Amino acid sequence: MSVTYLNKEDFTAKVANVWNGEEWKYLGDKPAIIDFFATWCGPCKALSPILDEVADKYKDQIYVYKVDVDQQEELSALFNIRTVPSLLFIPMEGKPKMGRGVMPKSDLEYAIKTVLL
Repeated sequence: MSVTYLNKEDFTAKVANVWNGEEWKYLGDKPAIIDFFATWCGPCKALSPILDEVADKYKDQIYVYKVDVDQQEELSALFNIRTVPSLLFIPMEGKPKMGRGVMPKSDLEYAIKTVLL
């Protein structure tokens, strides 16, 4: 499985419908990571292959999504994204948790195991 790119419609269908002031309710059937990135961002480019590896390794346990902040400004504003990359960790229960900046693969896997699984 590879990383899936999200737009507003995909986000609303696969992640959460939070556009009408609704409370956060995750719609997925397994935990997820959303990478808020920009195509011009060097650290985002460094993180991308790590996310691809994680998506493949944990393909049966989590989803890995990407949101281009320049193309999806409304989604970026919803999560107050000011720095890229920013990673949103979405567990099955409870509120999502935000991480900012590039994470080494070992830290990313630790976050997956402690926050998501």
